[in-house]
Amino acid sequence: MQDNINMNLTKRQLLWKDVKKNKHNYVLMAPYMILFFTFTIIPVFMSLGISFTYFNLLETPRFIGLDNYTKLLLDDDIFIIALKNTLILAVVTGPVSYLLAFVFAWLINELKPRLRAFMTLIFYAPSISGNAFLIWLLIFSGDVHGYANAIMVRLGIIDNPVLWLNDPKYMLMVIIIVQLWLSLGVSFLAFIAGLQSVDRTLYEAGAIDGIRNRWQELWHITLPSMKPQLLFGAVMQITTSLAIAEVSMQLVGFPSVQYAGHTIVTHLIDFGSIRFDLGYASAIATLLFLIMMTANLLVRSILRRVGD
Repeated sequence: MQDNINMNLTKRQLLWKDVKKNKHNYVLMAPYMILFFTFTIIPVFMSLGISFTYFNLLETPRFIGLDNYTKLLLDDDIFIIALKNTLILAVVTGPVSYLLAFVFAWLINELKPRLRAFMTLIFYAPSISGNAFLIWLLIFSGDVHGYANAIMVRLGIIDNPVLWLNDPKYMLMVIIIVQLWLSLGVSFLAFIAGLQSVDRTLYEAGAIDGIRNRWQELWHITLPSMKPQLLFGAVMQITTSLAIAEVSMQLVGFPSVQYAGHTIVTHLIDFGSIRFDLGYASAIATLLFLIMMTANLLVRSILRRVGD
């Protein structure tokens, strides 16, 4: 017992000594940590608590236990549609955009510096473009003047214009196309930075050890050397693919016809910003958070095997 107490005291003394030694670093970190704790950690726990209440902003939150979760999973048919749409979008756009971001980064990294900088701007620009949706609204316009309809009519593929943004059969496909176009963004930049940071001497050492082609270099040297960037890109793509909302609302409306473009986040916006049922909206946010955490843990376990 006394040995455990002495051991705890020793650990505290070592910890306090380390804090004093690196006090300048802690001072520099303090503003970020205070803001992160105030605007991220505390709201997350507040949302979790509110999810067990009925709260409409006008009345004091009233504890109702698991009623919000029971209603969400068993009685809310629209949420089931939103969950299905979100999972389809995540399964398709997440891995595909992740692979595309890496492949384009890998190819562009081989270019000369000026051309590489120009191509990086070209690929990154769509993710920060404010008029991106206007372009796609013109492409998928439901009349004969929409670019997609005009081309397909001219080629004889269709006889009448397709209502791309109003027909439930095509809504999800359109959202997937636009989301893939928009989703390179930050992950693409992270991969470019990771590729630039790989130690070139490793390739020389690998050639001596028996690596004979670019694929072996990629698997045994490049990917293991940029695991932090791969993990960051995976987290960003998972978060983006599971949080699709703006693309759906801008293209197919809110709510969309037969809720064909409805996602978990648009369902959350519906209850949180329009109906002001914050308890129910918090339950939706909590389930989305759990789905994201599960997906992140799964991807982390897969990325640990890269290069093995």
